[in-house]
Formats: sequence, structure tokens, C-alpha cells
Amino acid sequence: MCQHKPACPSAEATDREAAVVVTAYPEQGWSQLCNGVFLFDDTGEILPDGKIIAPHRLAATASSAAA
Repeated sequence: MCQHKPACPSAEATDREAAVVVTAYPEQGWSQLCNGVFLFDDTGEILPDGKIIAPHRLAATASSAAA
């Protein structure tokens, strides 16, 4: 799918979220990356093969909550 150099990480790569955004609907809370991954604002993902990746947002720590 990716047409630029260097090529973006594949949808199976652990760094797949580093791919270039090709479609963005921030008002709806999602973007499509050039590797075919749909990325949601809650950090959940849908891969091109239909596999769902649960949200993996880091929990707030006590020090960041106090700031």
C-alpha cells in the first residue's frame, strides 16, 4: 500500500502506528494509515485482516494526575 520512501511499517509490525495518515476524521475519532490500519482516538486499532487491537493507552500515574 505504501508508495513513499522509506516505506512505512507493515500492519503486522509492532511500530505500525508510525505509518503515514492517509485519511483522518478527528471529529469521528479515527484515522486510516497507509498500511491499512484504522487507528482510533482511544488507541484501539483494526488491522486490514479484521483483527482488533484493544485500546492500549497508558494509565495516568499519580505524579501526572497531581500536576
